[in-house]
Amino acid sequence: MTTRYRIGRCLRGLAHIAALVALLVFIIFPLVWVFMMSFKGPNDLVANPPRFVFRPIIENYAAVLQLDMDYSKLGIYTAASVDFLAGYRNSLVICIGALAMSLLLGLPSAYALARFEFRFKEHLAFGFLGMRFVPDLALVIPLYILFRQLHLYDTKLGLMISYQSFMLPFIIWTMRGYFQEVPKELEEAAALDGCSFLGTFRRIVLPLTAPGLAATAALAFIFAWNNFGFGLMLTQVNAQPVTVKMLGYITYTATLWGQLAAAGVIIIAPQLLVGVFIQRYIVRGLTYGMQ
Repeated sequence: MTTRYRIGRCLRGLAHIAALVALLVFIIFPLVWVFMMSFKGPNDLVANPPRFVFRPIIENYAAVLQLDMDYSKLGIYTAASVDFLAGYRNSLVICIGALAMSLLLGLPSAYALARFEFRFKEHLAFGFLGMRFVPDLALVIPLYILFRQLHLYDTKLGLMISYQSFMLPFIIWTMRGYFQEVPKELEEAAALDGCSFLGTFRRIVLPLTAPGLAATAALAFIFAWNNFGFGLMLTQVNAQPVTVKMLGYITYTATLWGQLAAAGVIIIAPQLLVGVFIQRYIVRGLTYGMQ
């Protein structure tokens, strides 16, 4: 019986490991495949069966970054005239600005919902949660009409405001839970020592919830960086984010798969950097209050 139990437990452990490996391959393989495509020439891109061993080229990245190179290796897939770097700068400015706006408005709102008692408090909190699930298409037409009248169409500020529809509810709802985990006694003790309300919030509450704040801000930035709908509908030329600029690699004659993959790798880079640099804060933040 003991031997059978040990064999069964060993087999279950192997099955769990195999399942985790299969899940990891399922998640990672598309990223690896896009990365490989970004270094392939036109013949390798359309090869059947797909080639895992090939001679890499850098012309796809050079075309995306608009470097002065000989693009003869790209064959018929010539470099597209897409101002990718302008879209990249737009996305950085828009996402950082939208994140700053969301934190400025969301942190006081989340703290109020966590600490103060007032009528319809829970209704308001669940209203913010419900806003998080409203699709972009349900808001884009009213925003388009409003932005046209306020001259915010095709502006970075307009996109920053539109991003609040999903960033602000997420920050309010998530940070509310983190603020509730801070003992009220610490704030009361700080107030007895003569600390002002803002001083208590800045010196006591924010440092204690820093892991949660870092995780929330990182996820909100990633949501904004990946947004496509608002950028497509509310911009035309001047404020187009990089996710919309990528459409330029899909032309009426062909799809430039190599350049599209290279652009995708460059777009993913900031998200990976954010995840790597604040990984420990994300892990601590997502598990904050579960101990």
